[in-house]
Amino acid sequence: MNGRVLRLRRVSRNVGDLARMVAFYREALAFSVVEQVCMDAPGWGELMGVPGACARVARLRLGAQELELVAFDPPGAAYPAQAGASDLCFQHLAIVVADMPAAYARLGRHPFAPISLGGPQTLPANTGGVSAFKFRDPEGHPLELIHFPAGVGAPCWQAPGLFLGVDHSAIAVADAETSVDFYGRMGWRPTTRTHNRGPEQDRLDGLHGADVDVVGLEAAQGGPPHLELLGYRMPPGNRSHPHAAGNDRVVDRLVLEVDDLQALLARLPGGAGKPVVDLDGQAMAMLKDPSGHRLLLQQERSMAPG
Repeated sequence: MNGRVLRLRRVSRNVGDLARMVAFYREALAFSVVEQVCMDAPGWGELMGVPGACARVARLRLGAQELELVAFDPPGAAYPAQAGASDLCFQHLAIVVADMPAAYARLGRHPFAPISLGGPQTLPANTGGVSAFKFRDPEGHPLELIHFPAGVGAPCWQAPGLFLGVDHSAIAVADAETSVDFYGRMGWRPTTRTHNRGPEQDRLDGLHGADVDVVGLEAAQGGPPHLELLGYRMPPGNRSHPHAAGNDRVVDRLVLEVDDLQALLARLPGGAGKPVVDLDGQAMAMLKDPSGHRLLLQQERSMAPG
C-alpha cells in the first residue's frame, strides 16, 4: 500500500520555559540533549498553524526514542489546570523503567504533580501485570513511568539500566473504533486490545469509575515507540481540545514518517488539498485526527515517487 506511516519518529511537545523543561527531562528522567535549534523558516509557522511564529527547539533522546520540546515565540496559553485523563487533550509519553521504586524515588527529587493516586500501581493480569505511575511535568504535560515484567512488552525493555526508553504515546480519543479506522487508513495495525476498569485503573488515572478501551497500534516498521488509543466510556471528558491554538502548551504533535505523503493525504478524511511545505529536505503536512490530535506527516524528498 502506497501512502502509509512507516514509524512514529518522535513526539513534539509545546513548552513555555525551554531551559527549565530540558533540565527536568534530563535530570529527572535521564533524557539526553541531541541538539537545540531555532525554527524560523517562512513556512514553518504556517505549518504549525501559527503564521509568523518562530521557536526554539530542543531534541532529546532516551534510549532509541526521541522527544522534541518546542518553545514558541509568541507563546500560547498555559496547559489547562483542570484537564483530566479522559479529556481529549490528554496525551502522555510512557517511559519504560527497569526498577519502578528506584525510578519513582529519582522522580521524587524533582518537581512534578501526580495523576495516579497512591504511587505506582500494579495493573490486573489482563493488562500484562505491568506497574505504572502517571504524573505531570512542571508545566502540566502528562507522563507515565511503566515497568514490564519479564516476557511482557518489547524484548528491549528487559535491558539493563534504569530509564530505558519511550514505549508509546497514548492519546485519549472520542471513539475507539472511529480512531482505529482512521489510523488503519494510515497503515497502523492493532496489536493489543484491552478493556480496563476497576480500582487499579481508577488509582492509575486519578479518576472515579474509569472504564476505558485501550488499543495498541503499530506502524509499518514496528516500534517502539508505538501508539496507544484510550477510549474512555466513563467518565466523560472535556471535548474542547480541537480548538487549541498551535502554540498552546496543551498541544503535542505525533511526528510521523511516511512513504508517500500525497497518496496518504488523498486517502484521509480532510487530507486532500492540505498544504505541503518543504523544509530541510522534507515534505511536510499537518493533519488532525478525529479527536483533534495533531499529526505532523513527513516524507524525505529522496523517497518521493518518480
